[in-house]
Amino acid sequence: MKSARDLIDSLRAYQPPNTDLGQHFLIDDQLLNTMAEIAGVKSKDHVLEIGPGPGTLTQVLLETGAKVTAIELDDGPVLHLDNVFSEQQTNGMLALLHGDALLEEWPESITKIVANIPYQISSPLVEKITKFNALNDTSLKSVVLMVQQEFAQRLTMRHPSDVGSLGMTVALDWVVEEHHVVAPHSFSPQPAVHSQVVSLLPHDKVWPTDKRLIRMMIHHAFAERRKKIRSTLKRVPRRISRLKGWHAQRWKDSISTLLDKDVMDLRPESLQLDDWVDLAVGVEKGSN
Repeated sequence: MKSARDLIDSLRAYQPPNTDLGQHFLIDDQLLNTMAEIAGVKSKDHVLEIGPGPGTLTQVLLETGAKVTAIELDDGPVLHLDNVFSEQQTNGMLALLHGDALLEEWPESITKIVANIPYQISSPLVEKITKFNALNDTSLKSVVLMVQQEFAQRLTMRHPSDVGSLGMTVALDWVVEEHHVVAPHSFSPQPAVHSQVVSLLPHDKVWPTDKRLIRMMIHHAFAERRKKIRSTLKRVPRRISRLKGWHAQRWKDSISTLLDKDVMDLRPESLQLDDWVDLAVGVEKGSN
């Protein structure tokens, strides 16, 4: 195996890293192996990698014997990866897609996602992963991502200041764990922030009401997080009609039945996920 530094130097022969695309390449060989270990990648897996860049993580994933689909947006890394992994593409172990991971259709057979992602796409990428998991609920077993540390803390909500709509809505589908904190010097070029490895494991919890309604209520309330829930929920969510059977008047009628509840005098960060679920159940019952 080539070292991470060797692969990154090889990519620089094609072009320098484009930090506008979030290209900060991990040079810590041990940590690259650790990410694959956290995901539990085995030879039977089909792994999706997003933003492979120089192929440092791609190489580690292929060494496990797993099939890898890698999606790369930038032209230079695609040329580099074509050259470095030509044999693996020929024998079918690597499928290299040139495109935007947020727009490309992902293979239904994906079982693991492992990636050092461009940090600017963190939120929409987690949203797409969640939608992919919902459509393929028996295939995806684990997700391991390198993200900005601040984003990791918002996912896990271990501190009160990190409680928000991101962590709450992610918890509807995933068990999230924080792993290694990674200093800027572990990357080339160095980012301006610390990074962290996180894992997302899908859970099979069944919620007592439409999960989309819970998610919409959480986003709606946290959009004005300094206001009491009573104030924000009185206003109809903009996309309420996207939920089957829901419309503005039904929402208003339902919320009116809950205005005397103590929870309505709280601000959104004061609620736990179970509180949001109970509130959504109340909203649904109040409309019947």
